[in-house]
Amino acid sequence: MNNLPVTIRLLDPPLHEFLPKTEKEINDVAKAVGLPLKEIESRINELHEQNPMLGHRGCRLGISFPEIYEMQCRAIFEALSELKIKKIKSAFPEIMIPLVSTEAEIRIIKELVDRVSREVQKDKKVKVDYIVGTMIELPRAAIKADDIAKHAEFFSFGTNDLTQTTFGISRDDSGKFLNDYLDNKIFSIDPFISIDDGVGDLVEIAVQKGRKQNKKIKLGICGEHGGDPKSIHFCANVGLDYVSCSPYRVPIARLAAAQAELSKKN
Repeated sequence: MNNLPVTIRLLDPPLHEFLPKTEKEINDVAKAVGLPLKEIESRINELHEQNPMLGHRGCRLGISFPEIYEMQCRAIFEALSELKIKKIKSAFPEIMIPLVSTEAEIRIIKELVDRVSREVQKDKKVKVDYIVGTMIELPRAAIKADDIAKHAEFFSFGTNDLTQTTFGISRDDSGKFLNDYLDNKIFSIDPFISIDDGVGDLVEIAVQKGRKQNKKIKLGICGEHGGDPKSIHFCANVGLDYVSCSPYRVPIARLAAAQAELSKKN
């Protein structure tokens, strides 16, 4: 990845994914941190959520526990510094703040990223280059993209979550009724496979508003839609700069992207 951009998404998973579940796991954690078993069990209950995918995750985690994002950013900048000191060329990091829905969230977390960067550069006596952006995966973020773009150097459209939050449908649970929707022609295709026009409208709004605020903003898409030819043609038409997808979809994505660019020129 020498000199190539690499997007690093700051920690996003819901907290419950990190919590010990079995009795043995809980005992192991209690021993490791040197706390009574009851205190660990009490903390697990405090962090439990009824709907974790819409809960304490993404940048919300960074707001509540800034030390988590400080730790991750320090690791990134110290690694960059080490490579620079050793005169080894490295990738160019694009630090992505997940699940942003308000201007205040990205402003606060971006200030944290920049502060940690300054501290590491001062300590290591080197200069490191990076940019900070966000993942647009909530309808409010798309509608208020002009405000968010004041603090972002790139948008990556997380259309998996944007589809979930636009429809109010869980991708993990939709298999139970999705065939009924396809049979009744409510959906012509699974919206998690090919981008829906309503979700597409939100992407287009965000592109227009983001570029109006920041003409140099870099725009892309990540997730399963990034490997779907129809979705790639849509992305090209609304002016996205790149698509990102699962490794096994890369050949199809490259072909579809080339075809989309060719059709734009013609």
